[in-house]
Amino acid sequence: MNPPRSILLQGVAFAVLATLSWACNFIAPYVLQGYSIQDFMLVRFMMAGALGVLLLPLYRSQLRGLRPRQWITGMGLGALGYLAYSSCIAGGVIYGGPLMIAAFIGAVPVLQALLGNARDRALRWGQLAMPIALLSLGLGLINLQVLRDPPDANTHLGAGLAFSLGAVLIWLSFSVVNQATMEHLHSRATSAWTCLMMIGAGLAALLLTPLAWASHWLQLPVQGIDTPAAMRLYGWAMLIALLSSVIGAWAWNLASRRLPMVLSGQLIALESFFATALGLAFHGRLPTPAEATGLALILFGTVYAVRIILAPRRSEHCRSAAQ
Repeated sequence: MNPPRSILLQGVAFAVLATLSWACNFIAPYVLQGYSIQDFMLVRFMMAGALGVLLLPLYRSQLRGLRPRQWITGMGLGALGYLAYSSCIAGGVIYGGPLMIAAFIGAVPVLQALLGNARDRALRWGQLAMPIALLSLGLGLINLQVLRDPPDANTHLGAGLAFSLGAVLIWLSFSVVNQATMEHLHSRATSAWTCLMMIGAGLAALLLTPLAWASHWLQLPVQGIDTPAAMRLYGWAMLIALLSSVIGAWAWNLASRRLPMVLSGQLIALESFFATALGLAFHGRLPTPAEATGLALILFGTVYAVRIILAPRRSEHCRSAAQ
């Protein structure tokens, strides 16, 4: 049964909030305060895990409806979709530059829309041609500099390519498994599910800390854990943990319940839109004409996709009113 138009509109709103929150992942390498990205990621996700532990007792009634396998799946998805994905994003930015990772992440909406329609067949394939073309053109214009400009002297394209490809594969895997799992969860278990994912990411970060320490990847033990720079690092880690790990995951889980995967795949394009806007803000510059055109095309393509999905619902509503 197709969900009513009001439910779809709620899903779109939650998806916009989620992608705006997740775009904060792209700014992590710019707020390290002299520490390593490993310091930031481990601190951030241990904070997210602690938040999950503190919030989980509030949803005890939801937990009673979850089987042990679902607990493990939720925590595993948190380690995959939180820690692994965000680490690949940060690695892609550091080693390949923000344009390379944005170009790869820009392929996710197209791939997810195709996977979603193959799975659910919500639309005729011809209906997807226009929004996917607009999204692809917009993302291509934004990332044109990747092909036009020579790489930076400090850029390691091989590592950047590996991290970028890893981010795409991880997100597609996470999205497919999470949406399929959410279909079998009780409708009121979304908050508990989000907490389980946060706890899973926190446990993974905790288990990886000894390895990072033994590999001399951490700067906190060397530079100090109570310096002003460390306090700023903790502040940014907590802020991004709240936005991306808490609000972003909560909003996306609610969106996943309300949207067909083919539409949620289109809306993921907004993550690249918001990430580009945040990147421009951190660089303190306005978009080039190509970037501005690309941003406009992404917005137009996303709105167009939403209208295609909602059109059958409007027709059904008119027929019902006429009867």
